[in-house]
Amino acid sequence: MNPASTKVLAVALLAALPMLASAQLTGNVSLTTNYKFRGQDQDASKAKAVKPALQGGFDYTFGETGWYVGNWNSSVDWLANNSLESDLYGGYKFKAAGADFDVGALTYIYPGNSNGNTTELYGAATMGPFTAKYSHTISKDYFGFAGAKAGSGLKGTNTGYLNLAFAQEVAPSITLKASVGFTLFASDIKDTGVPNYMDYSVGGAYDFGSGLSLGAAVVGANKKAFFGHVNKSRVIVTLTKTL
Repeated sequence: MNPASTKVLAVALLAALPMLASAQLTGNVSLTTNYKFRGQDQDASKAKAVKPALQGGFDYTFGETGWYVGNWNSSVDWLANNSLESDLYGGYKFKAAGADFDVGALTYIYPGNSNGNTTELYGAATMGPFTAKYSHTISKDYFGFAGAKAGSGLKGTNTGYLNLAFAQEVAPSITLKASVGFTLFASDIKDTGVPNYMDYSVGGAYDFGSGLSLGAAVVGANKKAFFGHVNKSRVIVTLTKTL
């Protein structure tokens, strides 16, 4: 883990702790053996299985209105001159037809290299243990794939991501989890030879109580012949404390 990114992230998280006195504000801090996003390692600097990442953020809900905003951060290493991902999001949650719905917008920010900055709109529906979520890119760039900021004229706009997830408590404090995701690149990206791909995760979590949980999962993605070691399956262990 990059020492500079760890220091920046730790300072940001500690600065937010005094605000947690509000009943509408919750926070979280995690340490994971590997941060994968949509099946891909977010530390691309080496092919090792263990690439620790420090993560955390906070969520603020506006009473019982259903509206919320939040921030989440993680150490990363896949963009030149950047070691931090900082996400800003906001949305609205509501119930209808026996299901829970969540719609909103999310911006991924990479302070040291804006080529990775990406903004998406999302919508999710949960019924029982099943959740379906779709994210749609509205920014010109999609995590640097299109290179719009580099002057190529290509765009990542309209790249889509569909995730189908299952989570079910099978015993006291034990929850089984599984998901499969599909990344569908915009035509400008596909025209450069980048293939659509599928990612997956299978694992579970144990709740120790008092906001402390431990999760483990096998996570990876296909099309490894194109994307390389970042799509390789990993056993990832994550310790999380909810504040």
